[in-house]
Amino acid sequence: MFYKERSESLELRMLRSLAPRMSLSEEEAKQYDNLKKGYEGECQFDEWIAGLPDGALIVNDLLFKHNNTIFQIDSLLITLRKIYLFEVKNYTGDIVINGDKWCMKSGSEIKNPLLQLQRSESLLRQLFHHLKINLPIEAYLVFVNPDMMPYNAPPELPAIFHSQLGRFFGKLNSSISKLTPRHEKIAETLVAAQTTDSLFENKAKYSFGNLRKGLICPKCGHFMVHEHRSILSCGCGYVELVDHSVLRMVDEYGLLFPERKVTTKDIYQWCGEEVANSAIRRILSNEYKLIGTTKRAYFIKK
Repeated sequence: MFYKERSESLELRMLRSLAPRMSLSEEEAKQYDNLKKGYEGECQFDEWIAGLPDGALIVNDLLFKHNNTIFQIDSLLITLRKIYLFEVKNYTGDIVINGDKWCMKSGSEIKNPLLQLQRSESLLRQLFHHLKINLPIEAYLVFVNPDMMPYNAPPELPAIFHSQLGRFFGKLNSSISKLTPRHEKIAETLVAAQTTDSLFENKAKYSFGNLRKGLICPKCGHFMVHEHRSILSCGCGYVELVDHSVLRMVDEYGLLFPERKVTTKDIYQWCGEEVANSAIRRILSNEYKLIGTTKRAYFIKK
């Protein structure tokens, strides 16, 4: 049972919105690709873990701050006698492990995920002590991609590779017992203990004026065109009602420009002037509350 579902990070959502509207720098494009692959891998892991019986609680996407250190947890699995910590990786290609050094077979070095796991486990143990959570922690790296091939992986490496996922979850499935109210309280405590700070620092340079305007397809990220007055379509085959598209664009506008007010004029421009002012005003009026009556009037969520 998912006590806390997974969601896309703020950074991923922002880069996805910016990618069709500006030229990302090489660093931004690489980060966007890494975030997409990482999130896809985590969602694949969720499909595996969702097959476990109800006698377990799954808590995803936790962000904590302890002793002035911020750390993130991909997934926690709360069972009767222990809590499993999973650090999920969606690596592809051949990876050579030599002690603390992890490299692609081409020779390019990558960040050692085991060090990341050990850091998260240590900080989580400290946090558990602070929160008076007494269940032991068992931590694993999980490599979900079948196209990843590890070389020289030591037998004691706390890792689950794609070919081992079925056996691991089969064994875990047979050991799960019914939880007590205490375990749900632990999940509640962990979710409540999250920090409102963020690891993400927005470094992308953009402004309302220098971004390309239009209605973005949520499936492929290209711009959509009118099929007829009330329907938009995309070359990838995606079709959507104009009202739904406009509301998505309003959400995107709020994500990228939280300091700006939602006005009919700005949303008209943000949608590439593809939807009439009168239609945008109608759509906004259905979902938002109008503040003011002059040219400076704006909308807020009802």
